[in-house]
Amino acid sequence: MAGVTLSAATRQNLLSLQDTASLTSSTQNRLSTGKRVSSALDNPTNFFTSQSLSNRSSDLSSLLDNISNSVQTIQAANQGITSIQKLVDSAKSTATQALATQITTTGTASTAFAKPTGATTVSLLVNGTATSASLASGDSIDQAITKLNTAVGGQGAGNAFTKDVTGTKIVMSASADVEFANTTDQTTLGFAAGSGVAAKYGSVSAANQSGDLTVSGVKERAALATQYNSLLTQIDQLARDSSYNGVNLVSSSASTNKMHITFNENDTSNLDVQGVDATSGGLSLKPINPDSGSTADGKGSFLLDGDVKTTVNSLISATLTLRSQASTFGSNLSVVQNRQDFTKRIANVLDTGSSKLTDADLNEEAANSQALTTRQSLGISALSLANQAQQGVLQLLR
Repeated sequence: MAGVTLSAATRQNLLSLQDTASLTSSTQNRLSTGKRVSSALDNPTNFFTSQSLSNRSSDLSSLLDNISNSVQTIQAANQGITSIQKLVDSAKSTATQALATQITTTGTASTAFAKPTGATTVSLLVNGTATSASLASGDSIDQAITKLNTAVGGQGAGNAFTKDVTGTKIVMSASADVEFANTTDQTTLGFAAGSGVAAKYGSVSAANQSGDLTVSGVKERAALATQYNSLLTQIDQLARDSSYNGVNLVSSSASTNKMHITFNENDTSNLDVQGVDATSGGLSLKPINPDSGSTADGKGSFLLDGDVKTTVNSLISATLTLRSQASTFGSNLSVVQNRQDFTKRIANVLDTGSSKLTDADLNEEAANSQALTTRQSLGISALSLANQAQQGVLQLLR
């Protein structure tokens, strides 16, 4: 108060107590907040530098969720390719099995061969391809066999015709599906008129199968072709299901099918993962159509070895494509995982740096608090001693 006069010693001790109280308040604030710089007033440079570091750490940390989703999306795509590769291997096994399934036509004519009384044409279908043998009037069985073998040999049936031990009946042992175009062609060679199910190649039909002949391998190969088509359908379905969070990187190779991954707060560091087409169409795998080809002759049902080998080669090419795609995704995954780990670590570095600029040393502040408490007690005692001189004067007045 303005009307009170304090001695120099008392005023000095009072100022010391006020300073101690101020330091105690500051220390207690640091202990309660854990910060030695809690506002720009405490230390503008440290405060704003720390805030900048914390903001960047926060920005980077917010990118981690997107990076994590990207990692899962690439893993889903890679898993899809791995599973598709297994289906391609199964399809290759199916095609190879078809190639190993031998098609044969065997049997002996039930009637002895009779020399033609006039020029006769025997029309045949070898694995669905039409051919014919022209028999002249009076041709012997040996001459007929030679002409027949010339006709079917060019279609891959080999020397399909021979004669039996009696030398009078024609025997067929062909490494192909040999059918007669009509019933009279069968009886011309001594085979019984057909009564079984007629073979059909697309729009071309053969005569009903002669009871003297047995064809094997055709139905088996057709069943394997159906199985092959089913595997292609599974490949397409699996590719469509290889998505994560609505993003699918293996169902289309369109330029719009890509995933953009941002690695820093300004998007100046990023990665575009381009999608691929791992469907059967994208791998150039075509279904086996029984009526495929310009003549729709049904040779698509794995009937011809050449067609099956072409299919096997396309599957080998698909395998190489899938391996290349898997390698690309693996490389991208490695990059994204590395950046994910880097982002976590750099955010930690930024947070640590920010803390060092503003955080208080609680051990030091606790020690300061104890020291200030002691100093305050000593100040109060010193103030009491400074007032003892005035207390002596008070005693004289009493």
